[in-house]
Amino acid sequence: DGAPAGERTLALWQPALRDPWMLPAPDVDPAQDSARAAEPDSGDPGEDPSARRSAVVEAAELLVDLLSVGARALVFVRSRRSAEIVAERARHTLGLSLPELIGTVSAYRGGYLPEERRALEADLRSGRLRALATTNALELGIDVTGLDAVLIAGWPGTRVSLGQQAGRAGRAGSRGLAVLIASDNPLDAYLVHHPEAVFAAPEATVFDPANPYVLAPHLCAAASEAPLRAEDLALFGLPDDALLRELESRGALRRRPTGWFWNVNLPGRPQDLTSLRGDGPPEVPVVEADTGAVIGTVDGAAADSTVHEGAVYVHQGRVYVVEELADDVALVRQRAAVGYRTRARSRSSVRIIAEREQQVWGRPVGGGDRLDDVPEPSAHTADDGREAPGAAAITWSFGSVEVTSQVTGYQRMALPGGEVVSQHALEMDEHVLPTAAVWWTIPQETCEAAGLEPTDLPGALHAAEHASIGMLPLLATCDRWDIGGLSTAAHPQTGAPTVFVHDGHAGGAGFAERGYRAGREWLAATLAVIEGCGCASGCPSCVQSPKCGNNNEPLDKAGAAALLRLLLEAAPATGPHAP
Repeated sequence: DGAPAGERTLALWQPALRDPWMLPAPDVDPAQDSARAAEPDSGDPGEDPSARRSAVVEAAELLVDLLSVGARALVFVRSRRSAEIVAERARHTLGLSLPELIGTVSAYRGGYLPEERRALEADLRSGRLRALATTNALELGIDVTGLDAVLIAGWPGTRVSLGQQAGRAGRAGSRGLAVLIASDNPLDAYLVHHPEAVFAAPEATVFDPANPYVLAPHLCAAASEAPLRAEDLALFGLPDDALLRELESRGALRRRPTGWFWNVNLPGRPQDLTSLRGDGPPEVPVVEADTGAVIGTVDGAAADSTVHEGAVYVHQGRVYVVEELADDVALVRQRAAVGYRTRARSRSSVRIIAEREQQVWGRPVGGGDRLDDVPEPSAHTADDGREAPGAAAITWSFGSVEVTSQVTGYQRMALPGGEVVSQHALEMDEHVLPTAAVWWTIPQETCEAAGLEPTDLPGALHAAEHASIGMLPLLATCDRWDIGGLSTAAHPQTGAPTVFVHDGHAGGAGFAERGYRAGREWLAATLAVIEGCGCASGCPSCVQSPKCGNNNEPLDKAGAAALLRLLLEAAPATGPHAP
């Protein structure tokens, strides 16, 4: 970065543990409390006395301290809801001590209308606004100068993003302050206690260029510029023309003697379809039922869990309740205060489609140890007489899977406190995601020999799954919202206790494969964060997950540590190389 900049200080900040005996402040605005607790990572006092204060709440309070001494600042957060929380909480606190500054703080995030965002950018440049709570929408591409400090609420995903966000402070030769505030999750807890990892080399950038969901739009874009010919296939890593013929059958390409051409009769530009991760569902507009006005948008992949019927939705500090989600539109109605937040419940399953690679840990890999075809369902012996993976050894596998998920209902949780006051069923569609996964199996008898009783195994597997999902971003350019997982004490295809960690993008994005190839390093970091956490039975800093569809039940922290030790004892010193 050759831009002029002064001295910049980067601080690592871990919020304190919550005081379980502290009562909520009596003067908290109910609407603000609704906004704050609508965030999955906001944390709810009373839910877990051992948990730490929320990073977004800590960021809001530090922002007030900075504003009180005349500083101008940005707060980077990990989600749209968190941006609303920080801005609203900061305004509320300023109203108690510095009311003249209430109007100088706002949220800025994706989902706002373009004219709203342009107005906020202009107000920040002019000085009318002194602080914005923002997603990574302000990380790049928008000219913002004159900032004294940047607060980063939660690890931003990559070291490159950390540098970009921290670099927003101290431009034009002035001194700057950047503070990384650790969220209550395994990766952030690991980083604040291992600062050398924060300043290590950038993570491996991983994606799968052979993913047809990624490659097909790029082929269409290329075909719109020049015809694709047989001799071009190798440039795209294609072994044959099967994908081109598939695109032709779907009407996207047309074949002529000189090659394949983009079908110009289709609407839009093929270049607008391209992505490095694969395309997801389109964004869902959020429409105010009374006026018909579009007040924002939500990510299409998250719509079922965030704007389902009855969900609480927050936009620029205003609280809405979703009346209906239909035809890819969410209809909402504003409420003064609802006194609760909502949390979706879901269920999921994983079906193995093809096991591309497998290692057998704890003994040499023999000729029959790699399974080219995964039996379905499997007992402890495969149909051809070979030993199935769960029979006698720990297996470490990578391959193609189908993840089926469905939102089945939601809970209303009282504010403050977070206790469940009611549960409501929903009839939502199932969604099937074809993707890539890394998974491991461990024999039941191995678990029992290590002191893990069958009744303890589901919680141990579940906790190990959560912690490993939380730590994979240490090795790859992703965060826990880019990946998912499932654990089961007896998967129908492996016939053994199994943990899956899968990519959250159709066709796979390379994250799971990176975990497969760095298995020992990944598992060692996961075990370190569990053993280094001072909680008694599990908290968000080690084994709880803010996106768990089963309400973080059951979880067994000690059992997860025992499983990970078994895996590391059996793991080879080096991981498998890419084929």
